[in-house]
Amino acid sequence: MIDFGDQVRKALKARGISLRGAAKELHYDVAYLSRVIAGKQAPSAELVQAVNELLGLSLTVEDANPHDDEMDAWELIRRVQASDVGDATLSRLERTFDDLATAYPKADPEDLLRAVRKHSTYVVKLLDAKKTLAEHRRLLTVGGWLSLLGATLHIDLNQEGAATARLQTAAALAQEAAVPEIEAWCFETDAWRVLTDGDYVRALELARVAQIAAPAGSSALIQATAQEGRAHARLGNSRETYAAVDRVHAFSSAVGTPEAPEHHYRYDPGKALSYTATTLAWLGDVAAEPYAREVIQRLSPSENVAYWPRRVASANIDLALVLVLDGRLDEACDSAQKAILSGKVVPSNHWRALEVVRAVETRELPEAADLREAYQGLKAVEQ
Repeated sequence: MIDFGDQVRKALKARGISLRGAAKELHYDVAYLSRVIAGKQAPSAELVQAVNELLGLSLTVEDANPHDDEMDAWELIRRVQASDVGDATLSRLERTFDDLATAYPKADPEDLLRAVRKHSTYVVKLLDAKKTLAEHRRLLTVGGWLSLLGATLHIDLNQEGAATARLQTAAALAQEAAVPEIEAWCFETDAWRVLTDGDYVRALELARVAQIAAPAGSSALIQATAQEGRAHARLGNSRETYAAVDRVHAFSSAVGTPEAPEHHYRYDPGKALSYTATTLAWLGDVAAEPYAREVIQRLSPSENVAYWPRRVASANIDLALVLVLDGRLDEACDSAQKAILSGKVVPSNHWRALEVVRAVETRELPEAADLREAYQGLKAVEQ
């Protein structure tokens, strides 16, 4: 493969022409020329022709277009195996989805979304290829999982239109491939979205539909039950909330700890702790405190908040809410500020941090100004 930038740099050096001098000769902006040579921007056909004439080269536009090395490698293996799709390609896509779902708790949502888009595009390309019925079903399934994860990331980033489109795509692929767990996760994810929007009654309805759709003993069933409990907590339904909490702990204990507990679509007892902390905090039950503290103790890699996974930031918000209720306001401000400054509170959860800020402001504490300033900084990053 010809390295366009390398060829141009060598030719410029051989002729004693500087980058600025070349830009002047070619009548192009030097910054634009620099980006093209560095491979950060594709050149126009006119620029390629002008470079060839100036330096005596025979480069093409295709030589300058950046390639996706990962996709190129996969494509090569696919062709070598003389299969339009092939088991190796599908297995790599499935492993890649698992890697992305496992990275979700710690990764930046925008970075992860770029990876989801890239692999979803590859799935679309393969859907047009010749394949067996079994391969077609596997492709639809991994496409459904990728669309579901993409929808979750769009929700985290408050991108409602894109989230809706990806959820609909995931549900359609799940139905086509006959994978009820993906369909159940679609309902559960939508329940979380409307819950964050304040529509608790609709969240309750969606969580119940998700439980009906979910296979027995599946992670989707446990998470949908958890969403039902959260909706009940926001509605102030104490008895129903505690019943949902008990069911979640019973379900998660039965499945045990999976091989990759950080995987977003695999429930485990550790996730049940985080869920309980949030649910009881929303219900106004100070019993949430030990759950939140256990999550923080188990998952905090260090005192440096920048290294926290998302669940630790969320647990600190839960803890702050409970500490406010218990009148321990200094501790509440400290926990809330750590969560906000960690950078791990995604846009869809900013409202939870705001609940603590407003509670502190209502009590007219001197720390309220600093907490509000930290929160405004959080919002500024979102914008």
